[in-house]
Amino acid sequence: MLSRTADHLFWMARYTERAENTARMLDVNYQTSLLPQSAEVAEQGWWAMLDISELTDVFDHKYGLLSRDDVIDFMVRDMTNASSIMSCLRAARENARAVRGSLTTEVWETVNTTWLEVQRLIADGVLKEDPARFFEWVKFRSHLARGVQFGTMLKDDAFHFMRLGTFLERADNTARILDVKFQASSGREGGAAEADPDQGSGPNDFYHWAAILRSVSGFEVYRKVYRAVITPQRVAELLILRPDMPRSLVSSMDEVVAILHTVRNQQSAETERQAGKLHADLKYARIDDIFAVGLHAYLTSFLERIGDLGNGISRDFLVPLQVA
Repeated sequence: MLSRTADHLFWMARYTERAENTARMLDVNYQTSLLPQSAEVAEQGWWAMLDISELTDVFDHKYGLLSRDDVIDFMVRDMTNASSIMSCLRAARENARAVRGSLTTEVWETVNTTWLEVQRLIADGVLKEDPARFFEWVKFRSHLARGVQFGTMLKDDAFHFMRLGTFLERADNTARILDVKFQASSGREGGAAEADPDQGSGPNDFYHWAAILRSVSGFEVYRKVYRAVITPQRVAELLILRPDMPRSLVSSMDEVVAILHTVRNQQSAETERQAGKLHADLKYARIDDIFAVGLHAYLTSFLERIGDLGNGISRDFLVPLQVA
C-alpha cells in the first residue's frame, strides 16, 4: 500500500477515536459538574480536562477565566483547536475523502454523514440545550464508524491501518486520563491514589472514581470483575493490566502488536521490537509494582514510549511526521 494512502487511513481512524474520547471526557465532567460540590472542586475538574489534552496554556491565553461553558465550547466547536470534536470530525472526513477509493461506500457515507450532521446539530443549538445528548451522539457515531469498518471492509492493509490508528490513539488517551485524574485525586485527598487496594472510598471518592470508570465505559465492567467497592488501585489495574477490558493499555497494545506483525515490512523490525517490549512490560506487570514505582512516573514513561512508537510507525509505514 502507498504510504500516503496508509497515512490517510491511519489518521482518519485516530481522529475519529480522538473525537469520541473527547466526548467521553466532556460528558463525564459535565455530569459530575451537576453534583453538589464547591466551585473550586468543579473548576479543578475542568482544568484537568484541559490538562489531559495539553491545552491548558492555549485555553488560558484565549479565555483567561475558566467557565464550564467556555471549556465545552473550546473542546467542541472551536476550529482553531485541532483537538476539538469539530476539528477531529472534519479531519477524519478530509482524510477519508482523500482515499475514497480505498473505503467501502458504507464507511465513506458514515464518516461523511457524521461531519454533515455535527454541523447541523451545532447550528440547531443541541450542544447548548442538552450537552449530554450531543456527547452521546458523538460516541454513537464513533461506534458506528468502527462497526461499519469491521462489517464491510476487506481485511486487507487498509483495514489494518485504520485499526492501528484506533488502538494507538486509545492507548494514549487512557494513559492520559489515568495520569491526570490520579494526580488530581492525590492532591485532593492527600495521596489517596496510593492507598491500600482493599481500602474503601467515601461518598466523594466514589463519585470521583466512578467518573473515571465511566469515561472509559468501565463502571459496569469494574462491578462485574471486582464485585467490591471502588478503590484507586483496582481502577488502575483494570485500566492498565486487564487484557479483557477493551480500553485498557494492555488490551490496546495486544491489538497494536498483532497488527504490526501483519503489516510488517523490511524496515519495521525496530518498531515491532519497541511495540513488543512495551506490550511485554504491560503483560507481565503487577499493579503493586507499578504503585511502588509511582503511577505518575509509570504513565509518563508509557506516554513517551507510545509517542516514540507512533513516530516509528509514521517513519516505517506512513508519511513521516514533520518535526519542528
